[in-house]
Amino acid sequence: MAVQPEGAPCWADATFSDLEGAKTFYGDVLGWTFAQASPEYGDYTQAYADGKAVAAVVPPMPGQPEAPSQWCLYLAARDTAATAARIRDNGGEVLMEPMQVGDFGTMCLARDPSGVVFGVWQAGTHEGFEVMAEPGAYTWAEVFTREPEKSDAFFPAVFSYRQRDMEDHEMDFRIYDLGERSVLGRMKMTEEFPPEVPPYINVYFTVEDCDDAVAKATKLGGVLRFGPMTTPFGRFAAISDPQGANFSVIDITTTEGEMPKLTDVS
Repeated sequence: MAVQPEGAPCWADATFSDLEGAKTFYGDVLGWTFAQASPEYGDYTQAYADGKAVAAVVPPMPGQPEAPSQWCLYLAARDTAATAARIRDNGGEVLMEPMQVGDFGTMCLARDPSGVVFGVWQAGTHEGFEVMAEPGAYTWAEVFTREPEKSDAFFPAVFSYRQRDMEDHEMDFRIYDLGERSVLGRMKMTEEFPPEVPPYINVYFTVEDCDDAVAKATKLGGVLRFGPMTTPFGRFAAISDPQGANFSVIDITTTEGEMPKLTDVS
């Protein structure tokens, strides 16, 4: 695929203390195969769906305190240093300063004012996802936050998103667009989320059969958090993997109902 425009999701990875366990789990649930680990880059290990790069898994850095596993979504940038400056200017925190990764590209890690952690990626030879919206590949993501007003002020200021609200009185849900393309959702976390669950970005991976993916995940020690549920966007379910990383699976070919109406936010 071509390099994604600035602000578009372009890559996802996660750190796992049990790397082999993660490979077994996602290999079975999503059909991933894995490259050889790259020792010169901390055993960073790329995952493939039908031979195309879709994500990566990596063990913790030596000497780092153990942290819960969680998927990290990277947003594309033309200039990582300039993006880091905008992050700071708009109340965010840069957790890892822009760092060049060989000739692959330049990355940084950041946190929005509501506590949502995300990555920024300026492509070099590694342009990001080689495929999207196909079985095993990334298809969508949503910012889950308890303070939506902070995220809604921050992300559009940093990445020039247009904002639209979903006309649904049962949930506080907003869409971030780049031009005419919807690239991210934003969901307000309700009291249904335990207080120990921090704000995060929920990544959706495409599957051919949502129910089959859920069955495989739970058999391997994953926990079903929500669903399966059929919506106008597809049949999806939210899962925590055996190491606690949250993600969703979605069959985008199985849909039900009319698309919700969206209202521009002035």
